[in-house]
Amino acid sequence: MGNMDRTDLKIISELQTNARVTVTELAARVGLSKTPCQVRMRRLEEEGYITGYTALVNQNKLGRNHIAFVQVTLSNTGSKALAAFNEAVVKIAAVEQCHMIAGGFDYLLKIRTTDMASYRMVLGEEVSALPHVQQTTTFVVMENVKDVGL
Repeated sequence: MGNMDRTDLKIISELQTNARVTVTELAARVGLSKTPCQVRMRRLEEEGYITGYTALVNQNKLGRNHIAFVQVTLSNTGSKALAAFNEAVVKIAAVEQCHMIAGGFDYLLKIRTTDMASYRMVLGEEVSALPHVQQTTTFVVMENVKDVGL
């Protein structure tokens, strides 16, 4: 964690709760005046602790409420094959998350679509066509119990 202290951690925590908080309000919440708070925020950004600010979107309101987790097993796990898969998977808009896994399969994808029919198209036409995909196994979400950020 480098040269971070409790105040830096508190700044990050407050921004994760509400990134639209004013610097004045943030400073008050973490026990600083405005200028030192701005300096710390700038340093946290420059050092890569804070990588950006974004809006959290209610995907259900946008009609994107079908979530599936997909285990992906590759036919080749050499470094070139992994790089090819990684480069290609980030281009699929429906893939919300992609994690390389240590275990019985190679990747776990979180895919969000409008419905089962659109998911089947994504799986059949995009995910299955990714480099070195040997097998996929789908787990459809029945209910979203906890999702940090919603």
